[in-house]
Amino acid sequence: MSKQHSLHQQHVVVLGGTSGLGRAVAYAANEAGAKVTILGRSADSSDGITGIAVDITDNSSLAKAFATTGTIQHLVLTSGARVGSPRLAALSQEELRLAFNVKVFGYVQAIQAALPYLAEDASITLTSGILARKYGAGGLLKSMVNASVEAMGKNLAKELAPRRVNVVSPGVIDTELWGIAGSEGRNATMARVGSGLPAGRVGQANEVAQVYLLAMQNGFMTGTVLDIEGGGLL
Repeated sequence: MSKQHSLHQQHVVVLGGTSGLGRAVAYAANEAGAKVTILGRSADSSDGITGIAVDITDNSSLAKAFATTGTIQHLVLTSGARVGSPRLAALSQEELRLAFNVKVFGYVQAIQAALPYLAEDASITLTSGILARKYGAGGLLKSMVNASVEAMGKNLAKELAPRRVNVVSPGVIDTELWGIAGSEGRNATMARVGSGLPAGRVGQANEVAQVYLLAMQNGFMTGTVLDIEGGGLL
């Protein structure tokens, strides 16, 4: 049987945990008994979770933040730039830089900054997305970024062993990225997208959070991309 690690009293650090999937992961880990620290845009601490403000695109900010965390058993990266889905002709240099600075270069810089504090058997879980392997007009930017994250995870699983590195790849998840909760536009989009999926609906943040917990707890899982997309890749 594969080794399962309890999260009780384990230190879980979630980078990008102030909203969306990151916040769901932080709360799920907290409920599982972990000591949780959120690194994000604000330093708000609540519900037993510690918050530290950080800029993932700034090396000095990352170094300062990780210097205060202490030993880390599980590092989770969910940060992403809020960019649209422009087609090639409309894709700007600013959008390219922002997307890669946050989710590719930022992830690398964050892991570098965290290395001195990662336990010898620590896990690292990155976040890609369905567009890494689902292609179409307007998907170029997000496809390139997410594919880079998946390649990063597989390479680091070998380079950083025995630390484990995995990637969670969500499909369309009902979070504030799609608008205000309960708004007509968000509800309509979720219904339209969900009707085209084998699962018959879009995902919920708490469902995806459980996959991050699996990646943290399963001691035989490394170099794996975990798809949770309701059949969107079929």
